[in-house]
Amino acid sequence: MDSTNISKKILYWYDNNKRLLPWRKHNSKRQKQYFTLVSEFMLQQTQVKTVIPYFEKFVKKIPNLKRLSKINDKTLMKCWEGLGYYSRAKNLKKTAKKIVIDFKGCLPANIDTLKTLPGIGDYTSNAIMAIAFNIPVIPLDGNVERILKRVLYLKKDYEITKESLNKKKLIFGASKRSSDYAQAIMELGALICKPQNPLCTKCPISKNCVSYKKKDFGIVSKNKFNKIKYFEANIYKDKNKFLLIKNSKFNFLKNLFIFPMREVKQKEFNSIINKKINIKMSNMDMKIVLNTRNKKIKIKNSFFLDKNNINTYTLPSFTKKILNSVSKH
Repeated sequence: MDSTNISKKILYWYDNNKRLLPWRKHNSKRQKQYFTLVSEFMLQQTQVKTVIPYFEKFVKKIPNLKRLSKINDKTLMKCWEGLGYYSRAKNLKKTAKKIVIDFKGCLPANIDTLKTLPGIGDYTSNAIMAIAFNIPVIPLDGNVERILKRVLYLKKDYEITKESLNKKKLIFGASKRSSDYAQAIMELGALICKPQNPLCTKCPISKNCVSYKKKDFGIVSKNKFNKIKYFEANIYKDKNKFLLIKNSKFNFLKNLFIFPMREVKQKEFNSIINKKINIKMSNMDMKIVLNTRNKKIKIKNSFFLDKNNINTYTLPSFTKKILNSVSKH
């Protein structure tokens, strides 16, 4: 397979079809590095269309690394509110501080050094190296994996391990435009080589694709099992106010405000006849029974949220979903 020809085809397609994403608009190398860092943190486990408005709001409020390193936590969380996975925001600030103090405000252009920064692992370090520094590496995200599996017709378990897929990235070859090329491959997966109903007639490398020749586009994935967990949420209500507590009990949404909750066994959950809702969080399917109690109580690290002034608080989407369910009930 001619990797040089593949790279030319993909770049030509990208030049004519790329999306005008806000983190691709920058006026300097320093700004490009900052935009890449922020966007890659936001794009961890979150879709592009969801990230766009959050990114725009974030860089308007926090325009550079120095400002980010000094931003107070309340403002930071308000900028991140609704995006979920709040540990990303905390790690992003820690990384900004470390860059300002240890690297004189310059994002390090070394993959091993990048991995020492909070919240940066294999994928994010590769993405930063390629996009921000034009280093010839290709980040292995879900889009790139899907293209590899289809082009090479990878169906067996040993063929789709991370180690195997990283080796097979060699089919893409290299380009002097490494920054554009890495984004081009990911863009191709997002817009053309979709999980369902890929747009093969618009794909620049369909002639190189074994799945296209076989007309078999099924993707074999490693099984990711979602854990099912059961909870009871106590909704203490006083007129239009609801009691929230600062979460120090559960590993999810640490130090953020949630309703008072406890984990229960499935048998106990099934025995309670109150309203029940489902919320998905990361690899967890949460089944929650809502117990509304019309009384005012005092609990450590808690406050009563006035629903009429909800926009003045920084709340995770998880809490808002429960609040909306209670309001409709």
